[in-house]
Amino acid sequence: METFHIESHLREVYATYPESGHRPVIGITANYVDGDATLRDRYYSQVVRAGGIPVIIPPVDDKDVIVNTLDHIDALLLTGGGDHNPLWFGQEPSPLLHSINATRDLPELLITRLAFNRQIPMLGICRGLQTLALALGGGVAQDISELEHEAVPSEATEGTVGEAGAALAQRGVVRTIKHSQDADRSLATHSVSLSPQSMLASIYATDGKEPNTLCVNSFHHQAVSHGGPRFKATAWAPDGVIEALESTEMKPILGVQWHPEWLGDDGLPLFRWLVEQANLFWKAKKVHERTLTLDTHCDTPMFFPQGVQFGQRDDRILYDLHKMTDGRQDAVIMAAYLPQPKMGEQFSQKVDIAGIIRHNPELASLGTQLSPAQYADMIFDKLEHIVAHYSDYISIARTPADLYEDKRMGRHSIMFGIENGLALNHDLAYVRHFAQRGVVYITLCHNGDNDICDSARGCNTHNGVSSFGEKVIRRMNEEGIMVDLSHAAEKSFYDALDISSTPIVCSHSNSRALCDVPRNLTDDQMRALAQKGGVAHITLYHGFLRADTPEATILDAIDHLEHAIQVMGIDHVGIGTDFDGDGTVRGCADASELINFTRHLLKRRYSERDIAKIWGGNWLRVMAQVQAAKNM
Repeated sequence: METFHIESHLREVYATYPESGHRPVIGITANYVDGDATLRDRYYSQVVRAGGIPVIIPPVDDKDVIVNTLDHIDALLLTGGGDHNPLWFGQEPSPLLHSINATRDLPELLITRLAFNRQIPMLGICRGLQTLALALGGGVAQDISELEHEAVPSEATEGTVGEAGAALAQRGVVRTIKHSQDADRSLATHSVSLSPQSMLASIYATDGKEPNTLCVNSFHHQAVSHGGPRFKATAWAPDGVIEALESTEMKPILGVQWHPEWLGDDGLPLFRWLVEQANLFWKAKKVHERTLTLDTHCDTPMFFPQGVQFGQRDDRILYDLHKMTDGRQDAVIMAAYLPQPKMGEQFSQKVDIAGIIRHNPELASLGTQLSPAQYADMIFDKLEHIVAHYSDYISIARTPADLYEDKRMGRHSIMFGIENGLALNHDLAYVRHFAQRGVVYITLCHNGDNDICDSARGCNTHNGVSSFGEKVIRRMNEEGIMVDLSHAAEKSFYDALDISSTPIVCSHSNSRALCDVPRNLTDDQMRALAQKGGVAHITLYHGFLRADTPEATILDAIDHLEHAIQVMGIDHVGIGTDFDGDGTVRGCADASELINFTRHLLKRRYSERDIAKIWGGNWLRVMAQVQAAKNM
């Protein structure tokens, strides 16, 4: 009777410490039938076999329930079931529509979109694949037969389907095979062809060799018609029907049309993949819990004329409170960006001051004819106004100690920066003024020479740093403001390096060896910067990442980071996104996706200590040194 004695089972639990090793939590969406939230045991059994902890999520559309659920899971499994209501994808019901499961639709579409915003790994199965498509910009046909009247995905004609399917695709016709089998669910009844070098092909690779096809089961009549911009099709049935989608953004999001939960060992690799991705995401979250993450450059304040809402998830900006929370981002240096007037232009012609005041009436007293210094002050006034409104969640930091206190208190932080020393109005007194406002760095110039120095995009007006610029740099040293040489010409860079008595920084600059544009740093510049104790932070503007393509990805950014590490060492690098200043890449498009950077670094076996250096530790070392040298 020992089997039925609870103490004997408890002894097994407490025989070791800790009682259990970590396993990631996999949230599984439940079906809904006749008033019951139900789930086939195969789903959670496969999750357990793969090493995950299954948690069943009922179909509830309460936002507080969904948000708090997502806070406690490491991956999301979207399960199979009944049809989606066609109104969700802008169609009236077809005569071929089967029974819809309206109770599931809104909860699952919401949880999918919110999980996507939080960078949570996802696996969709059958209906779950269609949910991914619907929630994230793709399309679904109410019945496979309707695909005869739609364009076959272009991928289907590129040697990734069987010969018969390719021939049909060339004629623009889809003839369906039997996609709802009568055979036992554990029996594979048709094949799917895989796209090479896809996630799916790599999951099923053996001895490094990817399979061309898989044999799968099939129980569906609705089908994905197209994946939209966030997905690419990577598996097709012989008749061209899409059988799998995966993320186009290097994210761990994958959906399959078949039911791997019924396929035992043959289906297990997909669940192992999900658990592995969940575990990596859990590690990334833990790193962000223990690490102060600082992005050293964004231009979000330049969008104030549009009346953006920092406390809402505003699609017009790449930084807001929701995105910072989703990306588990602690702090950002927001720059007051001042465009450089051309010869004969006035500064007031370069900025929409009237628009700013129109959307921010609290600033109306400043008037519309503002000097560059007044304009920078207006930007900082607006930031202070925003922070005061959301003071429970965000504050203005001026020192490394402020940042760490905010982190301890669970608040986000904003620091002030100035992009373009034009803001000084050719008056050294403004250096102290902005130091007292809390400005932590001034980027000496922007795209065009100013009175301080020549720009990488300038005309060599001063042959480097001007005599006034030399005084500016020395006064910045005295006031504890960091000298930022992003945008500076190469001669200006070396001049400033010689003039400054404290280390200098490049808040958002990439490697010229990888992308040959004047704005990027040469290897010699990087080495010189490191020798003087400075830091260079890679940025996410595609034009500074790749010159050979109009779009760059997070992998390109990591290539630049690793090149900088190779040249300068791990103690002299970091990240300055330039979000809202044209910085954005596929896979790290806004602040909500910054945790993806950490996920990729963990995949490349970077230690938590080195990740902490990259995510601001190096920068804060320099900031502390610069601020400690004030008036010494």
